[in-house]
Amino acid sequence: MPASASDRAATVGAVAGLLLAAGPCLAQDVAKGSDVFQSRCSQCHVLSGVGQGPSLIGVVGRRAAALPGYPYSDALKASGLTWTPANLDAFVQGPTNLVPGTAMRVVVSDPNDRRDLIAYLATLKR
Repeated sequence: MPASASDRAATVGAVAGLLLAAGPCLAQDVAKGSDVFQSRCSQCHVLSGVGQGPSLIGVVGRRAAALPGYPYSDALKASGLTWTPANLDAFVQGPTNLVPGTAMRVVVSDPNDRRDLIAYLATLKR
């Protein structure tokens, strides 16, 4: 069932509060994050079903390599990570730096794009 507009707004607000509390930064732009997802992530990560990469719906707060039915790399399975905003930021900035041996190769080098992407991902709930 799709989330209501008020649920989405509350989620975005909560993520914004967490990110802003972490230190001085520019406010994130969820719409821009959607654009980053479409241009950089959607080739492998689909929002419904299974793509080349696992679904990213509900990824924020999920343990790494925990989505049933996806053949994660041994490196990601052994990582022990939980996809917090900080871990997602580090992973997308340099996947093989954070998890050597991961199959993920796409890098989002711009910190503003990463912040916007993570804010968008936080809106994707099951």
